[in-house]
Parts: sequence; structure tokens; C-alpha cells
Amino acid sequence: MFASRAGAYLALFIPFLLTFLNLVDGVKHENFKTCDQSGFCTRNRGYADKAAASGSSWTSPYQLDSKTVSVKNGQLTGVIIKTIDSGSGTVRLPLVISFLDSGVARVTVDEEKRQKGEIELRHGSPARKERYSGVQDWVIVGGLTLDQNVAERTTDQDETIVSYGPKKNFQAVIKHAPFSIDFRRDEETQIKFNSKGWLSMEHWRPKVDREPKEGEPAPPESTEDESTWWEESFGGNTDTKPKGPESVGLDITFPGYEHVYGIPEHAGPLSLKQTRGSSGQYDQPYRLYNSDVFEYEMDTPMTLYGAIPLMQAHRKDSTVGVFWLNAAETWIDIVKSKTSSNPLSLGIGGTTDTQTHWFSESGLLDVFVFLGPTPKNIIQDYSELTGYSQLPQHFALGYHQCRWNYVTDEDVKDVDRKFDKAKIPYDVIWLDIEYTEGKKYFTWDKDNFPDPLGMQKHLDSHGRKLVIIVDPHIKNEGNYPVVDALKSQNLGINNKENNIFEGWCWPGSSYWIDAFNPAALAWWKSLFAYSNFPGTTPNTFLWNDMNEPSVFNGPETTMPKDNLHFDNWEHRDVHNVNGLTFVNATYEALLARDDPKHQRRPFVLTRSFYAGSQRQGAMWTGDNLASWDHLEASIPMILNQNIAGFSFSGADVGGFFGNPSKELQTRWFQAGAFYPFFRAHAHIDSRRREPYLEASGYVESIAQALRLRYSLLPAWYTSFHTAHTTGEPVMRPMWYVHPSDEAGFALDDQFYVGDTGLLVKPVLKEGVTSVDIYLPPTSNAPYYDYFTFETYAGSGKTVHLDAPLQGHTPVLMQGGHILPRKERPRKSSALMKFDPYTLVIALDNAGRAEGELYIDDGESFEYQKGAYIYRRFTFSSSSADDNNKEDHSSLVSADLHTAPTKQTTAFLKTMKDVRVEKIVVVGALKAWEGKTEVVVTEEGEKERQVALQWNGGDRGKAAWAVVRDPGVRVGRGWKVKF
Repeated sequence: MFASRAGAYLALFIPFLLTFLNLVDGVKHENFKTCDQSGFCTRNRGYADKAAASGSSWTSPYQLDSKTVSVKNGQLTGVIIKTIDSGSGTVRLPLVISFLDSGVARVTVDEEKRQKGEIELRHGSPARKERYSGVQDWVIVGGLTLDQNVAERTTDQDETIVSYGPKKNFQAVIKHAPFSIDFRRDEETQIKFNSKGWLSMEHWRPKVDREPKEGEPAPPESTEDESTWWEESFGGNTDTKPKGPESVGLDITFPGYEHVYGIPEHAGPLSLKQTRGSSGQYDQPYRLYNSDVFEYEMDTPMTLYGAIPLMQAHRKDSTVGVFWLNAAETWIDIVKSKTSSNPLSLGIGGTTDTQTHWFSESGLLDVFVFLGPTPKNIIQDYSELTGYSQLPQHFALGYHQCRWNYVTDEDVKDVDRKFDKAKIPYDVIWLDIEYTEGKKYFTWDKDNFPDPLGMQKHLDSHGRKLVIIVDPHIKNEGNYPVVDALKSQNLGINNKENNIFEGWCWPGSSYWIDAFNPAALAWWKSLFAYSNFPGTTPNTFLWNDMNEPSVFNGPETTMPKDNLHFDNWEHRDVHNVNGLTFVNATYEALLARDDPKHQRRPFVLTRSFYAGSQRQGAMWTGDNLASWDHLEASIPMILNQNIAGFSFSGADVGGFFGNPSKELQTRWFQAGAFYPFFRAHAHIDSRRREPYLEASGYVESIAQALRLRYSLLPAWYTSFHTAHTTGEPVMRPMWYVHPSDEAGFALDDQFYVGDTGLLVKPVLKEGVTSVDIYLPPTSNAPYYDYFTFETYAGSGKTVHLDAPLQGHTPVLMQGGHILPRKERPRKSSALMKFDPYTLVIALDNAGRAEGELYIDDGESFEYQKGAYIYRRFTFSSSSADDNNKEDHSSLVSADLHTAPTKQTTAFLKTMKDVRVEKIVVVGALKAWEGKTEVVVTEEGEKERQVALQWNGGDRGKAAWAVVRDPGVRVGRGWKVKF
């Protein structure tokens, strides 16, 4: 019996396995739904089309009952009354609008009958009856303090106006009949809810059997199309939908805003396209439904591995946004309409409104509103709610070498030695699933990895780390203690009958941990204890893949929506946040394995993510291809992650599937050196691609890109500290840095690195040996070539830069910035810890510049107790006039430490010998010509003279000066007078 059952399972599994093991022609579209194959998407689009076709005769059936409206303690409460189309009654929908101290507003709508459990579920389902509200418990970590000083004004029975925000210059204008909200800033409407009348909250209703029974009159015909309300089939699976139709939808309009960004993850441009079939646009909505979409296509709104439902709208000098807090499958339509300022203008001088339509399959209508006015305001308010980016361990910003798979522990050590022989730095080597015994996590293949501790001791001798993969599927096999515990303790996800769900993934028959379950979290943490996972060390870190979750034989390669999680919530309610809960469990497990007094920051890479995942580690863009279009798409994809609060992001360098040409491999390393997360990865069937294997000329170019990354690690780490404390992105698009420059609003192939002033334009096309880089109009800040100091004016035009393959990525420095770097090549970042710093000062036209440097131990949480160095460098000049011979320029290092502690003192002692060994001033003043010394003063030291070397610029290059070995300590206050 067992043999026949196993044979049947194998017959089912082989087609799915082959699909994933073999390279194919691209994504299998038939495996994933389009809108017309999704019942609730079809219904919501149809509802919007019906309203639009009705024109002025359309009236939204939702009205706020004026008698229920109350404003108290920073919240407006009331009840929205939905009139049912058939006239058979009304539905009560409790409304709460919360006005937060930050100036953010939150609009939440529930359904009273479901809220009270006054509904009946079909098929005897044990699922919860309420609409799911628990997503906030996983996502929201702060920022919910209510503004107690809001001002209410009721103009009449049909309108309530609430003034709120830190300056009380924000207003929510709530119209009662029909219900809508206009959000204003300084008396101007910025965002509109339900101005189109597309609000839809599908209420509970019993299923009526329309088939007449013998001897009974036939039931009345339905006035609505019920064909997608109940059971719904796709890909051989039938979703039983025990709660019936329960979707929520809302139109959100951004008047006067042409560009919208965000809602990752999609493989398309940074400025989001329209989705209703306009020429050159999409004909499908953007979809958010975390899915295992390997070999994904370019320029499509198709769903990918993660979902962050944050959208920002931008126009000149104004940014606003919305955050749609719902973990169910979600679609977003985007339509732009241009209005002329007068009938004779022919469209010239008009404005563009962006109309969006959001709809989710289940859950609450729960939307946060951000009124800016700057991009920085939006991301800071969003980060206060969902958490700031993790401050990673320092090693994690270095280069990661990965493939599926390094086959033995000797293979790992051999790769490590060859990196050293080629003098190429790297920090981490990765092991995919083949390190395990038969794809059973928490085991090692005894034949191929007989000595994992010895392997890691070898890596540790060079300051390097190991990352291993652990996925959420647990192999269903006898004599495997992990699966035995999962089953016996009921820690897995269940099917609709509330029995443990069995599906197929890499190990074959598998079960899935339910990371929503507190008991499962406690168990998962125990598995990572060094005693329970022999072969791991404090330098073993984790990679969580397949956590959408990927189920090879499931609908859309994921889990049935009527599966059940902890507390009997349906999978449909929690799908998009599932990956976050699994990474949370792994993050907590890595914390728990260490002594609480000596915990190190976990490093976890995730493929699936949701809003809030930025708190837990890094992400990558999944199973890309070794093709030029995938390289090109990686830049807007990572930029979108960054402006959505998830800075620690990257793409597989070289492409996961296929074999890149030498040129593509080299260009990808040159671009990848500027990804926040920098990892090369390759499929098991692809050739070995370690950088040292490339042909002569190519290997040198790749090594050069890697050394550039390592030299800039101080700037990268400082940028990550900024993201960790303010939410600001590490990788910044042009519109974010220059919100007034309309020419940059749609640019997504060049970007800035943090606050460094570095402007990067990678080569992204085959055969190209030069680039045109756009420079915004900046009257006081020139741009300097990072390598040659050639000078360019910020003119609002493009400039042409050579970019030979065996050269550098085009990088410019914007005047007015000071950049920290380290110039001594090392094997890994750990070996750079006590190396001296170089400060590169790029002067603006007024002879000024400033920058920051953040340093801590790079691994522990002691920085939270004050164990760090945080300095601001400011260069000022009394005159930037080349003819002024009496210059009094100076460079000052000031302490940004807010409250020094005993841990601060202890850390400063460990860094007491770390100094600044060089100061390079680009755009050096003519007045310095002939000077040979500068005067250095430092806390606790005598004033001294240090040599200055001035170099005149020629042929378009800036003059530059070097102060060699000023001898100042990086952790002290000091001043260099020129």
C-alpha cells in the first residue's frame, strides 16, 4: 500500500519538479491568474466600469450616518450605511478615522455582522468569521499615538471637517452622503477617497439555492452576477470560499499628480504605468500576491515574490502617499487623466490627475494617508509605523558569493583560497539546499560536508562568514525528528478540514511551519540552538527562500486560500504577510541562540516580504535571468524597494538562470557593486562563475568593481545607519533627491547613494562603452568625476561619460559633500576594521561641503547603548574667489553623539588608534597654490603643521589638494586650517 501511494505521489511530483529544475522559455503564464480569472478582481473592475458608464447618474450606495458621527480623543467614529442594490436592506459598516501625532491619518472600515460573528460559514468550515485585522500586529510597531488636539468643524449635516497635523494645516473633509473624504494640505486637496464612487465592501450574505425544489416555488432570480461569489476553481484546485464574497475596494485619486511610485514588487519602470489599456501601457492591474514566479518577464504588472502596498504620488515640490494595510491578494488599477486649464489651451498648461483603484479579496479596509509635503516626510512617517531598516552587521555590506550549490566542504575552502589567490575581496559564501541530508533542514550531508565546523574555522581565519538556506517546508519522512515534532505538536499549517496540510516542494512531500503560531515560533527558535543544530557557529547566518509560500502542486504555485493558520484564520487573509512571519521566526531564532548579554545582529535574507520586513534583514529580486533586460530592470526594482522603506535589497548578479556573456557578467558586477545588497548567485545547471574564473581583462574589471565597493564601505555603512534611524533610502532616485526637477521624475537608470552625493549611472546595455548622465540644474554644486575629477555643471542637461568595459562604472560626486572611504585592499571587511580613513571633500561653488561618518563594532547591539562614533565633517571657506589670496578655509570634525555613555567611552578606547590618513579636496581653491602646509588642532593634542600638496586642474578637471597623514583620530574633535 505504501509503495503504491508513494508511486502515485511521485507521479504527481515529477512534473512539478521538472518545471523547476529545467530551464524553460520563460514564466508559465497559465500558472498565474489574470484579472478576468480572479472573481473579486473582475467584480471590482466591473463595479468601477458600471459607475463610470453611469456618469452623473451614479450614486455610491454608501452613506455615513450623521447621527453616529463623533470626534473624540483624536478619532472620528461613525457608521457607514450600505444600501443593498436590490433594495432588500442595509449593511452597517463601522468607521474609524484616527488622526495621529505625526500628521498621518488612518481610515478603517469594518463590517458589523462579521465583526460580531453573526454569520454562517459554508461547508462546516472552522474558519474565523471576522474580517482579519491581525495584520497590524505583524506590521505596525509604532506611530499610533493619537493627536488629542484635532479641531472639528461641521458645516452642515452632510459634512464634517477635521483639522489635524503638527501645524494643523491638514484637513480631512468627510462628506456624509455619499460617503467620501478629501484630504487637504494648506487648503488644497491632495488625496480623494471615493470621489468616483467605487467604494465596495462585499457584505456577508447566505448562498441562495436558485434551483427550484419539487413542490416549492422557484426562488427569485438574482439581480447580481453570482458566478464568482462562491466556489472558484483555477489550476485544478477549487477554493471553497466558506465566507462567500468579502472583497474591499476603494478609488483613491491624486489630483494634480502625474507620477506615482511604489507598490513593489514588479518588474517594471519606477514611475508606474497606467493599467486600463492605454497605448504603451498595461491592460492588467498591478497585482500584489506573493508568488514563486521564476524567470519572470520584464515590463509587466504581474505579481512577484513580495508586496509592499505603499504608493507615493509626486509633483513638483510635493509628495503624498497612501499605505493600504491588507495582507490578502490585492490589485491596483492606475489611470491618468489630463485636464486643461481652459478649453482653448489644447492641453498646454493643464494638470494630470492620477486615479487609482485598490481592491483586496478579504480583510478590512484600512488605509494610512500621508500628506508630506516632502519624500523624506513620507518615508519617515511610514517607517515610524512599520519600523526602520535593520542596521546590518558590517560584513553583510560586503560581497556575497553564492551558487546552487557548492558541493562539498572542500569545494567551499577551495573557492575561498582562489579568491585570495586572485586578490579579490569577499565576505560571505553561501550554501543552497544540497548541503543538507536529503533536503532535510537542520542536517548536514555527512558525505559531502563531513566537517562543517572545520570549514567554518577556515572561513573565520579570513574574517569570512557562511550563510545556509532553511526554507519553511519540512520534509515528510520517517525518523526525522523535526517533522515528527511539527506533526505531534500541531505546529504546521492546516488544510480546510483543519488537518495538517501536505504539499510538494524541494524535498517532495512536505509540511509547512505556521509561523503565526506562538508555539511554533518557540519551537523554531529552539531548532537553531547550537546544541540542536550541530555544525553551526556564531558565524553561520540564514537564507529564507520559498516563503511566499511556494508549493509546487498548489494553485498558482502556492498554498490553497482556504487553508487554515493559527487561530483558524484562512490563508487568503494572511497570504502576503506569511513570508514576514517566517523571517521573523528565523530572526528571533538567531537572537535566541546567543547569550543575551552578547547577542549579535542576525543576518537573514528573504525572498518573500511585506511592509515591515525591512526590520528583519535583506531581500533580493528572486529568480532572474542572465540577460541584459534583467540587468536593466534591476535598477528600478531596487529603487522601488528603497523608496518603499526596504533599503537592504539587491538582485542576483549575473542572473540566476542561464549563462551570462563575459561582457554581461562584468557589467553586472560593475552595477551590483552599487546595490545595497551585493550577491552573485547562479542556478545549478549554469557554469561556475566565480570572478576569478573570467578571462584576462574581465577578471581585472570585476576585481576593480569589488575593490571599489570595499573602499566605499564606510559610506555604505553610514548610509545604512541613516536608513536605520530616519527611514531614508540607501539608494535614492532622482525625484527623491531633486523633488523640484520635473525632468528627473521618470528617470530610473541612475541614482544617488544615500547622502554621499555619489551619482551612479551603470552601463546596462550590450556593446555600450559610454553613457549620458542627466545632471539636475544646481546653481551652486558642480559634479566631479569620482576617478578623474573632471568637472561638470549641474545644468539640467545630460553629459557624456566614457565607460569602457575594462574601466569603472560612471560615478560622479556632487559638490558640497564629504565622502569617507578606506583605501587599503583587504581580503574581507573584517580585516579593514582598524584601517585608517580617507576623507574626500567635493567642494561646491561657495567652497563648502559636509558629510557624516558612523562607526560601531559592526556586529552587536551595543550601539543601542551608545557604543558608536558619529561625526559630522564640515568644510567652510571665507571665500571661494580664485583671486582671493587671503583664504581662511577649515575642515572641522564635530561629535553628533547625543548622549555619551560608559559604552561610548569603552568603544572609543578600542578605536583610539584609528586615524584619518588622508584628506583629498576636490575643487581646491586657487588661493592655495603655493601653500605647503595646513595647521591641525586636535582635542588633547598640540597644534601642528602637516604637509599640503596642491594640484592645478587642466583640460576640464578640477584642481585638487591632498593633506597626507594629518594624524587626527577618527573619534575625536579636530580642525584642519588651510
